Amino acid sequence: MLLFARRRFLHLAAGAVALPGVSRIARAQAYPSRPVRIVVGFPPAGSTDITARLIGQWLSERLGQQFIIENRPGAGATLGTEAVANARPDGYTLLLGGVDNAWNATLYGNLRFNFIRDIVPVASVSSGMGVLVVNPAIPVKSVLELIVYAKANPGKITMASAGVGSAPHMFWELFRSMTGVNMLHVPYRGGGPALTDLLGGQVQAYFSTLISAIQYIKDDKLRPLAVTGAMRAEVLPDIPTVGEFVPGYEAINWFGIGAPKNTPNEIVEKLNREINLALADTRIRGRIADMASSVFANSPTDFAKLISEETEKWGKVVKFANIKPE
Repeated sequence: MLLFARRRFLHLAAGAVALPGVSRIARAQAYPSRPVRIVVGFPPAGSTDITARLIGQWLSERLGQQFIIENRPGAGATLGTEAVANARPDGYTLLLGGVDNAWNATLYGNLRFNFIRDIVPVASVSSGMGVLVVNPAIPVKSVLELIVYAKANPGKITMASAGVGSAPHMFWELFRSMTGVNMLHVPYRGGGPALTDLLGGQVQAYFSTLISAIQYIKDDKLRPLAVTGAMRAEVLPDIPTVGEFVPGYEAINWFGIGAPKNTPNEIVEKLNREINLALADTRIRGRIADMASSVFANSPTDFAKLISEETEKWGKVVKFANIKPE
């Protein structure tokens, strides 16, 4: 009788130890059992929104539940990020974040969340580079010539941006911090107006996205001086990188999926696997290439490392330039 009782106790104890593992597996297998929100901190139709919809559609088809895109624009994407940081950590609220989150951590001094602490990296999705373009009327044909010309004419060359804290602005400030050139920053309310005035000669230079500038470059309406990535762009193979003239310079746009802290690891890992499968799909890769970007697959750990490094890098730029949000 005592032997039977002991065996029963050991059996129950072993079952109790196994229960958490079984529960985690069951939770991952059951997920998602209802629609999932992917929050985007920018309006519809931009590159962030398009990327989110591309991944959301894939996940909907693969996992059998709707992945609904919810646009929450405002304050440089901080409003949408805050909403996700405060959401239940159950995998049903996700964030399509990007490089903006890296510099926002320093740019906005009164955030009610900490991006590194409160958002769990799930999977990186894509990366893209900018291109430094000038109006053809300006007498420079390389980054070196631009630097020399700017230093000979301090404050007289105008550098457009899509607004304070935008990627074109930050790419420019990184360039300024590494070269010491003095140009007049002219912030616009968006990339469209900035490009319009650059084409018209009202401003002379601009760090554009590749997708926005490529046709103007092909039509010889804008002169490309360099791309901002570590490697040359496939669509502009003859155009050097900024780093070939300014060693160490690299500035990229990157996008990825995040979730509220304490989201179960099994759900994070499941989403990471599915997103990486998407990034290996020819159709998805083609759509990302159409946006002049590249797939950027990573593990959650590697994505976390990138976010940490980018937050430190861009934090230094924000402090150097003493940038304040508008």
